[in-house]
Amino acid sequence: MYNFVKRKASKQQLLKRKPIGLFLVVLALCLVMGSLLANATNAQTTNSQTSTSEIGTVDVVPAQYKLGQELYLENCSSCHIAIPPAVFPNQTWKNLLEDSEHYGAQLKPLVDPPRTLVWRYLSTFSRSLQKDEQVPYRFHNSRYFKALHPQVKLPQTIPATSCITCHPGATNYNFRSLTKEFGNGA
Repeated sequence: MYNFVKRKASKQQLLKRKPIGLFLVVLALCLVMGSLLANATNAQTTNSQTSTSEIGTVDVVPAQYKLGQELYLENCSSCHIAIPPAVFPNQTWKNLLEDSEHYGAQLKPLVDPPRTLVWRYLSTFSRSLQKDEQVPYRFHNSRYFKALHPQVKLPQTIPATSCITCHPGATNYNFRSLTKEFGNGA
């Protein structure tokens, strides 16, 4: 009888130890996985912060839109400062890409496939037109441009070349840096 009671007692002890052991193993795995995820997230955040500040553009551009951005810059910044797509709504960019008459100058129109690549870039990073908003073709008519410059006294007409007054890196498509007058130095 003593062996029977002893065996029964040892089975009960094993059953009590298994959940505790299992709990400890699960806890250890959770801690290890949490640590690995935290390290991966911190590394990713650090890399994205570095690349964003190095890029200087308004938006970080994913790889599938890089060629469209490069073609946009190549075609537009040869005559004037290329502005970020979000300054105008999609409809403005669509009209500008389709029309060979460009602010009083006759341009050779972009043809496909470069036009499609530029359009994909511009339409992805531009904004939508509001319901009752007219399609703006000038900065002073752009709702978004005005929202980005709330405390800046702007002239009635704003040429694209005047961007460098406040954004010294604008010729390099860097609108993040500002002159000392506006906050963060050149």
